[in-house]
Amino acid sequence: MRTAERLYAERGFANVSVRQISEAAGQRNNSAVQYHFESRDGLIKTILSSHTRLVEKHRITMVEALRERETVSLEEHYGCLILPTVENHIEAGTPAWSARFFAQALVEPALRDYVLRDHLDTPSLRVLDEIGAIRRDGVRPELIARHGTMVRQLSVHAFAELEYDLANGRLDPATAEDSWRALGQDLITALCGLTTALLGPR
Repeated sequence: MRTAERLYAERGFANVSVRQISEAAGQRNNSAVQYHFESRDGLIKTILSSHTRLVEKHRITMVEALRERETVSLEEHYGCLILPTVENHIEAGTPAWSARFFAQALVEPALRDYVLRDHLDTPSLRVLDEIGAIRRDGVRPELIARHGTMVRQLSVHAFAELEYDLANGRLDPATAEDSWRALGQDLITALCGLTTALLGPR
């Protein structure tokens, strides 16, 4: 799984075969992927789900802490959205490939719907949707959908860019933790501004 994640992140899904994954992982059996995961897409979905579970471990704790609050600020809302992913990237160390892998999967036509369901349909995000600070009353449904797309694209690709820079020496790996935390705070600030501009204050 780790070999597949690295190859897909670095080369894209179209440029990596299951045979190449098996060979790079030191598997003499070229059918190892099919044996363990049934198909290429089964392997990709398993990798995605493993990362969703790791992020969920952090996010559910943060969301549950807000459940009893009367109001939740935009900063707290986006903190719950962004900071668990930041913590997961820090724990993964450098080099890592999960952010670039996720960005690739999000734009893969055969996988996009699965990625969105797997990423968005989690207990923590369902609770955050109920208690969070995103204003929806009186807002056109298509604007809400467009806002969600912008939030997703900005955060996913910002994470992928930082991961690339750390993995390829554009940033000192020794600064990785500080870089991830700074990006997280910058994303929260940017997403609060985006939301207020598009949807108005709560």
